[in-house]
Amino acid sequence: MRYRLLGRTGLRVSEAFLGAMTFGQDWGWGASLEECRKIFTAYAEAGGNVVDTANRYTEGSSEKIVGELLGSDRDRFVLSTKYTLTMDGTDPNAGGNHRKNLVRSVEASLQRLGTDYIDLLWVHIWDPDTPIEETMRALDDLVRAGKVLYTGISDAPAWLVARANSIAEFRGWTPFAGLQLPYSLLKRDIERELLPMASALELSVAAWSPLAAGVLAGKFTRGGADGPSRVDRATVSERDLTIARTVDTVADELGVSSSQVAIAWTRARRPWIHPILGARNLEQLTDNLAAVDLELPEEAVTRLDKASAIELGFPMEFIADTTDFVYGPSGERVDGRRPR
Repeated sequence: MRYRLLGRTGLRVSEAFLGAMTFGQDWGWGASLEECRKIFTAYAEAGGNVVDTANRYTEGSSEKIVGELLGSDRDRFVLSTKYTLTMDGTDPNAGGNHRKNLVRSVEASLQRLGTDYIDLLWVHIWDPDTPIEETMRALDDLVRAGKVLYTGISDAPAWLVARANSIAEFRGWTPFAGLQLPYSLLKRDIERELLPMASALELSVAAWSPLAAGVLAGKFTRGGADGPSRVDRATVSERDLTIARTVDTVADELGVSSSQVAIAWTRARRPWIHPILGARNLEQLTDNLAAVDLELPEEAVTRLDKASAIELGFPMEFIADTTDFVYGPSGERVDGRRPR
């Protein structure tokens, strides 16, 4: 496992993050404490150093299990958790990105995790009812207090993230260092606005669900749909199955698993994307870890890109289509900052 810097910080984070959404059996499909220990140990022995959880994962059990597993080695790991989601649906202030929920959520997370600081705290999802200025200032206060070291945001529009970091820059507050977003061959929407923004602002991206909840692992194309699943077969489109079959074909040609191909694709052209590996058992985690060392042939990447291509829409397609009109023939002789 190699390491990269988180965003524009000096924090070293491993190529792949360990997702702890499966830690705990409160939701009916997670892993037992014993299995979680095996998963965590295998990840650590492979050189991984980022464990990602959230206050709401398995109703708090995930954070408790993560804290227990880290134990005396806590300082060797980058502990990543999130706030925003309510832990009490009867209280209107128990959810959202406002200061009150942030402070209460972080204190509760620290207690469950058994630590006095969080390395990387994510805003779990955009709360349109809380001004971003309030969120950024409140996060900065926690950084200054030493309870949080770095911050990121998950599941938010590009314009909001750009505005948030601009505000932080001008006011001397802590900016977001990374984004946490869904990214897979089945879900490439973030290529329209979010990934270009992340590249321009030098934000790391933690990619959740790189296997599309198992669809790209062959769950419905290789006869592996038995057991608990978060995906209803009826919701899987023919397009999704076609893409999954392409992944299967590439995997068979390379002599690796479909999971490894799907995960490796997320980083094929963007090494600053860190897939979050979520597993319910040691076998799944071991298989997924092998993707870190898999370098897909360019032909395979092109084939996968073509099978899963999406329309970028306006304005990106319009900008690309009007290049000659804007720059004229001389534009072809200019080496720009980014490939066209």
